Amino acid sequence: MDDGKEIALEARGLTRRYRMGEVTIQALRGVDMALYHGELLVLLGASGSGKSTLLNILGGLDSASEGEVRHIDRHGHAQDLGRASQRELTRYRRHHVGFVLQFYNLISSLTARENVAIVTEIARDPMPPETALALVGLAERLDHFPSQLSGGEQQRVAIARAVAKQPELLLCDEPTGALDFRTGIRVLEVLETINRETGAAVAIITHNEVIGEMADRVIRLRDGRVDEIQANARRRPACELRW
Repeated sequence: MDDGKEIALEARGLTRRYRMGEVTIQALRGVDMALYHGELLVLLGASGSGKSTLLNILGGLDSASEGEVRHIDRHGHAQDLGRASQRELTRYRRHHVGFVLQFYNLISSLTARENVAIVTEIARDPMPPETALALVGLAERLDHFPSQLSGGEQQRVAIARAVAKQPELLLCDEPTGALDFRTGIRVLEVLETINRETGAAVAIITHNEVIGEMADRVIRLRDGRVDEIQANARRRPACELRW
């Protein structure tokens, strides 16, 4: 990037192989990429292109077969995730990374506020659950249970839960995949707001080409490799997207 932003995550030569019985699956084939502090990045690719595997490695949920991933925090401290212990990876996920998945994984017996509070109780410097829920437009729904919320509202609770610990990195795996168009746009608007107001680096993986128009950069994956990296001269607001 040419706007002076600093690298938050850097991957070099990432390869990931899985054994399934007698078969070896090559999910990643020498991926080089970076995510910058404050950036909104979209990782585009068809099913099986390796994008979820890449996101899991960047988030410390999986490890590469070969290659390296470095996390550089806002203070310039670098950590090699490939050499980190399980304790160190847990600390990395707890303090630096927020995850937003296609399925919300809310606890049905807890209110929106209580679902978010689960994370704030273990974070170093969390925002209050009420603040996080207001940030995603749910200030009036604090004491509603998941069954009383729409799918889009449940996804926004999941986003509030992810950002309440004030992570540097927000990693989103098909966050609109289970939603209709209108609701999906609302969720993307929330992710824009998080990126803009908290400065978190946001990475969204999707198969939807149109979502790439809202990003600072788009990385296209094909067959486990980086096929193209494209910088957008002008990010389109999510409200202008059509698919």
